Amino acid sequence: MTGTELPRIVVEPPGPESRRLATELREVESRNITYVGADAPIFLSGGAGANLQDVDGNVYIDLSAAFAVAAVGHSNPRVVAAIAEQAARLLHGMGDVYPTKEKVELARELCALAPGAEPKRVIFGVTGADAVESAIKTAMMAAGKPGVICFEGAYHGLTYGALEVTDRDHFRAPFKEQMGGFSRRLPYPEEMTWQASIASIERLADDSSDIGALIVEPVQGRGGDRPAPLEWLRRIRELTTKRGLVLIFDEVYSGFGRTGRWFACDHAGVAPDLLCVGKGMASGFPISACIGNAAVMDRWPASTGEAIHTSTFLGNPAGCAAALASIKEMRDQNLVERSAALGNLVGEALEGMRCSALGKVVAVRGRGLMWGVQCANSQIAAAAMTDALRNGIIILAAGVRGDVLSIAPPLVITEMQLRYALETLARCLN
Repeated sequence: MTGTELPRIVVEPPGPESRRLATELREVESRNITYVGADAPIFLSGGAGANLQDVDGNVYIDLSAAFAVAAVGHSNPRVVAAIAEQAARLLHGMGDVYPTKEKVELARELCALAPGAEPKRVIFGVTGADAVESAIKTAMMAAGKPGVICFEGAYHGLTYGALEVTDRDHFRAPFKEQMGGFSRRLPYPEEMTWQASIASIERLADDSSDIGALIVEPVQGRGGDRPAPLEWLRRIRELTTKRGLVLIFDEVYSGFGRTGRWFACDHAGVAPDLLCVGKGMASGFPISACIGNAAVMDRWPASTGEAIHTSTFLGNPAGCAAALASIKEMRDQNLVERSAALGNLVGEALEGMRCSALGKVVAVRGRGLMWGVQCANSQIAAAAMTDALRNGIIILAAGVRGDVLSIAPPLVITEMQLRYALETLARCLN
């Protein structure tokens, strides 16, 4: 594959090899993990640029970037070469005892990239949830209060600290008795209601003596690609500063060019105290980070030889090399600016889709290459997702009710691929 191809379907997905592998997987994997049904899953065998290939030889255009991860494209040659070169020298380091220079280089790069002029510090992790766990712990260290304001529709991960501030009973209910109970949940702001949201946050802070932090996604990802009002982001920065609360932005999904800026909060000109990043940071290698204002981060005690928050793979050298290569590729190919430019194309196409979909699409919203197509119900979204797959387009459903089609392709997708994919999706919704 060149990475710039249009779809090529040789057998209706899921094909026979995908079906065979699905049967085998059901025998060895927890049945809670991978959904197996008449129309899913396909099993992937390769990828390049904005293309993915399955084990039956079908080639797809990927409108998901594999959960917004493949920012610089699937198996980007620069990222692959960086991982291979680093793996040949040293695959695994000893992150909190004997680190590597790659850890220093990436930490310096992230501190420079993150919004805000003040000095910063970094805590590395492996998953987005790791970054959120680091942020929640840092907030406790800095504020000395356990309470965290969070929002309906939020998705911050499924480890226990992150799950506490994640929404949806589907994720939370089975484990409620094991959870900490430190969250205080409010509605996510809308353009018409953001002032009421500010008032609700102020009342909650007044009524609860244990509130020490506020965590929010500037654009909700799994919650349905919902951008927070920019003025609301500015106001919560003012509010949290005034009240001494730690402001946490979760940009694991929306960061690294996804919305047409390096970070979604850049649209509002706002810098949080703590910024959680991952996914597109390394374009495929599992690594994440919590980047924080030094004044907040330095409330952690200095290590005496036994860190109180660490992990075996912290600052993994291959992950750091992948992230450095991915960031360099974004710069060299002007992918942040490209995301912004292609976002105009997407917005126009989706508005046309909304007008022509005969009530099946009720709203479209987004920035850059992060858009949500709000369907009238989850059945419409699921049917369109399945139909799109059969026509060579990979798209995922999002939203609390699964009624949003999420468009988040690799930032390297060609204009021809993007137009083709959106035209195909429009036909699937008509």
